[in-house]
Amino acid sequence: MRNAGYLKSEITGAVLAGGAGRRMDGADKGLLLLGGRPLVQRVIERLAPQVGPLLVSANRNRERYLDFGWPVVGDVLSGFCGPLAGLQAVLAAARTPLVLCVPCDSPFLPADLAARLFAGLCETDADLAVARADDRVERAFCLLRRELLPVLDGFLVGGGRRVGDWHRTVRCVEVDFATASAFANINSPDDLARLDAAAAAP
Repeated sequence: MRNAGYLKSEITGAVLAGGAGRRMDGADKGLLLLGGRPLVQRVIERLAPQVGPLLVSANRNRERYLDFGWPVVGDVLSGFCGPLAGLQAVLAAARTPLVLCVPCDSPFLPADLAARLFAGLCETDADLAVARADDRVERAFCLLRRELLPVLDGFLVGGGRRVGDWHRTVRCVEVDFATASAFANINSPDDLARLDAAAAAP
């Protein structure tokens, strides 16, 4: 697998939509509308052509997420423990050697995200490849080997929660992307209003 070509069937896509939405007044961010369509739907449409199977990590509104046509998994850890808890759940559920993780609130993610992260992973023999744009590491966008699950389990059991801290415990490579706007995400009602207006423009 470490020297294989890019095969979509070997990668499970994972959309993380299990957050508490604290900065969005408790809203379930994946179900918020942008240009009349849920954010998670827009993310799935961009991610699905790049991967084989796809999973959605969600801790609320399970039936609504199932309507998008893909399996839904919830965190093993209770209390909205952050994106690593969602990643733990999808790694446990995935059956492919690799998992490509993206957040549910970044509807413009690159169409070549999987291919470029895979190339970086293989070129450096890393275990995890993460996107970087304009000198900012976009840690929510990562491709990793499913065999890292026991390492992540141990990190979470030890009380670790920060994504960057966990990345530093594994062999991680940063892969450069030219356009930071492709990783734009929605963290506030103002962000949503601004992007919604842009989506409605001719």
